[in-house]
Amino acid sequence: MPLAGKGDVDRLRRLLLKAATAGVSAGAMLNANLLRPTAVLAADWNRAAFTATSLSEAIRAAGAANSSDSSSIVIKTVEIAENGAQVPIEVISNIADSQSISIFIEKNPMPLAASLTFAKGAQARVRLQLKMAESSRIRVVVRTADGKNHHASREVKVILGGCGA
Repeated sequence: MPLAGKGDVDRLRRLLLKAATAGVSAGAMLNANLLRPTAVLAADWNRAAFTATSLSEAIRAAGAANSSDSSSIVIKTVEIAENGAQVPIEVISNIADSQSISIFIEKNPMPLAASLTFAKGAQARVRLQLKMAESSRIRVVVRTADGKNHHASREVKVILGGCGA
């Protein structure tokens, strides 16, 4: 095996110096509290709503107990899901000033499946793959900028459960 040439050694040395400098810089920034990875990892989330074990408890914890039925919320999904581990769903809110969309699955062990917040002026539209333990009603709650909640529901039949069922 031939020995590495002078150019190869110089490239390796530069690479190691860059890596060492980056490591020292990152360490200094962490010590100076300029990098705070815990701020990203510990983003605000509604623990009570996501860990609730009943639909009514999850809806109450999400602040969506008082909602009115709306035909302006479009739920696109399959009628029959062969595998509950991957149920495609698309939600489109045609309600003006939609601020958030929360998706609840009535018979899941933890009914709140997703909660998404939209920036002002953004189109409230989302496409997800959800897990469903068994055939159930999907309830979508849309909150508007003025704090009002609107909901729509749709039944999905599941042949093979996806939440350990």
